[in-house]
Amino acid sequence: METAIYGRIPLSPNHVFNPKPAGDRHPLCKGKCTNISIPVAVSAAVPGKGGGLLERPVREKTTPARDSEFDLRKSRKPAPPYRVILHNDNFNKREYVVQVLMKVIPGMTLDNAVNIMQEAHHNGLSVVIICAQADAEEHCMQLRHNGLLSSIEPAGGGC
Repeated sequence: METAIYGRIPLSPNHVFNPKPAGDRHPLCKGKCTNISIPVAVSAAVPGKGGGLLERPVREKTTPARDSEFDLRKSRKPAPPYRVILHNDNFNKREYVVQVLMKVIPGMTLDNAVNIMQEAHHNGLSVVIICAQADAEEHCMQLRHNGLLSSIEPAGGGC
C-alpha cells in the first residue's frame, strides 16, 4: 500500500524555472505574482516494502569467548620470508647474469648485481633477495625464464 503526499514547493521570482520576470501576470494568479509554486506529488511505500523510513540496523554483539575478525587477523603470524638463490652455471656470461638480475629484481643496483653474480660464480650459489614466498616464487620463475639457475628456500633457521 502506498501513501501519496501532495503539496506545493514555493519558488522565488528569480528561480530558473520562472519563465517570466517578477511582477508579471501568471495564468494561475489573480493579479501580480511575486511567488510561484510548483505542485508536487511524492509517493512513499509502506515500511518494509523498499521505501519509507529506514529501520535502525541491528548490531551483533560479540561474546568474550568469540574473537572478532580483527582479532583473528591480528593474531595471525606473518608469512615466513624466503630466500631466492642464484646458482652458478657454466653457460651464461657474467654480464648477462648482471643484466637479468637488474631486470627481474626490483630495486637491484648494478653494484649489488655484480656482487651477487661474483658470489655465485666463486661459491656456487648466492642469495639474491629475501622476501615473501609468493614474491620469491615469482622472482625465481623470472630468473629461470631468462635462463638462469635459481631456487627458493625458507629464510628462517637454516645455516
